[in-house]
Amino acid sequence: MTVLFIILGVLMIISGFTFMVTPLITFLNVGYFIAVMALVYGIAGIIRAIARKNFGLLFAFDILSVVFGIVVLCFPQLVLVVDGVNLIMSAIWFILMGIVSMIAAVRITKLTGSKIWILQLIIGILSVLIGIYSFFQPLVLALSIGIMIGIYFIETGISMIIVGAAAEYFNTKR
Repeated sequence: MTVLFIILGVLMIISGFTFMVTPLITFLNVGYFIAVMALVYGIAGIIRAIARKNFGLLFAFDILSVVFGIVVLCFPQLVLVVDGVNLIMSAIWFILMGIVSMIAAVRITKLTGSKIWILQLIIGILSVLIGIYSFFQPLVLALSIGIMIGIYFIETGISMIIVGAAAEYFNTKR
């Protein structure tokens, strides 16, 4: 099992570098990932609802997740729609997080009276500006998301190698 973790970690690192070299292609495949995740999440939710005999609003959402995943996977042109919505949601997220950061800066000032609020305010303003910029330059955001996915895969691969190596080390010590 530990060797498998190390092998998967190496593959994750290789994939991460590949994603960073081709960030736009990586971003364009995010829609497939979202569809597969919705499908898996929905199936798991349906199984959970059947096991617990709980058929409420969450069960209806699980069915909609399965339908969404199947529809997007069956009609590849919808993946571009999912990618577009992802861009818009990411830009909105930057703006909202910037506003929350600026509100936190005001609260820090009231609570502590220290100068640290200035850094929090600057971060909030930059986040709002990034969000606004992302609305006008979505390609830059798409490239950034592709690069961030690559970085995530590299980081996860390194973690898997460390866990695999540590497990192997502790198994041989016994």
